[in-house]
Amino acid sequence: MTIAERKGATHFKGNPLTLLGPELKVGEKAPAFTLRRGLAPDSAYTLASDAGKIRLFNVVPSLDTPICDLQTRRFNSEAGKLGDKVVIVTASMDLPPAQERWCQAASVQNLITASDYFDHSFGLGMGLRIAELGVLARAVVILDGQGVVKYIQVVPEVTQEPDYEGVLSALQSILG
Repeated sequence: MTIAERKGATHFKGNPLTLLGPELKVGEKAPAFTLRRGLAPDSAYTLASDAGKIRLFNVVPSLDTPICDLQTRRFNSEAGKLGDKVVIVTASMDLPPAQERWCQAASVQNLITASDYFDHSFGLGMGLRIAELGVLARAVVILDGQGVVKYIQVVPEVTQEPDYEGVLSALQSILG
């Protein structure tokens, strides 16, 4: 199976990086994926998880880096204001125990953390795996209750935060 390569789709400190997987587009059904919330195989978070709810995927390279920390804390704060119609999932390549440790240390409890470490299906399916670094690109993806992509933002420079206002504005328009 050939995996699409998108050279220069994001950058790290100005240097171009290659994203693996197709370029996800608004209006498309999100591809099937399996993230893990824990080490046990039954801890899967899939496209079917939280079906019927809007899912905002806060995608970060690693929670143990300053920008990822800021970004995830911001979405944790926003999650507390959104009610039960929206689920925020932070996806990274960090192992679930590291994600759990980070959440406890940061007092983050309004969102779900899930790891793409085990089979990379999220990053490759969403076109967000960075070939050169083996981590996920910094991005935000919003799916509606049926798993259709309603918004996607791939941050052009990995060392910068996403456009939060753009994300929240898109989310509000989806919520109606």
